[in-house]
Amino acid sequence: MPHTLLVLAHPRPDSLTAQVAARLRARIEEADGTVDVLDLYSEDFDPRLTPVDEPDWEDREKKYSPEVHAHMDRVVAADDILVVFPVWWFAPPAVVKGWIDRVWNYGFAYGRSRPRLAGKRMLWLGLAGGPDADYAKAGLDSALDVQLRVGVSEFCGITDASVHLLHATELSGVPPALRPARVREVLAAADAALESHLPR
Repeated sequence: MPHTLLVLAHPRPDSLTAQVAARLRARIEEADGTVDVLDLYSEDFDPRLTPVDEPDWEDREKKYSPEVHAHMDRVVAADDILVVFPVWWFAPPAVVKGWIDRVWNYGFAYGRSRPRLAGKRMLWLGLAGGPDADYAKAGLDSALDVQLRVGVSEFCGITDASVHLLHATELSGVPPALRPARVREVLAAADAALESHLPR
């Protein structure tokens, strides 16, 4: 039975990002998978890297803070890692970067001849406010793909990784009467992204 670490990065529990995360959790559990939801905001994760969690390039066995080791254990326990986040300034929120900085650390996620995270699957699912044509024209989709899939997942030994953006998810410009339909479209797109990610 596959076990998923579902990382959510949005400050509001009623956000569309949170709705997408809840939808993915339900879909995975319907398929008899188990899910560990890591809500970075509600768990009050501190993204600031302090000296205790700074990489020591001469000691890959360094002991990091108890908080970081607890997060490392959750990563190790997962067969599949899903990160659901809003795209802010064409990148994940700072709390996601801080989670990577502190938890995906030297000696744990990289820096070993046999990567500890090899064999896991990973899906980065971002909710982008703008339309897909604008992102494609500016090369922003491909930039995020390189940054996250190549620069994080593959660098840490996860070769079965993908980045998927759900576009036009900013609802403030959508008339209130049409918003429920738009939310359904976004959730359906999230379903499709999960379906394409899961093993056949």
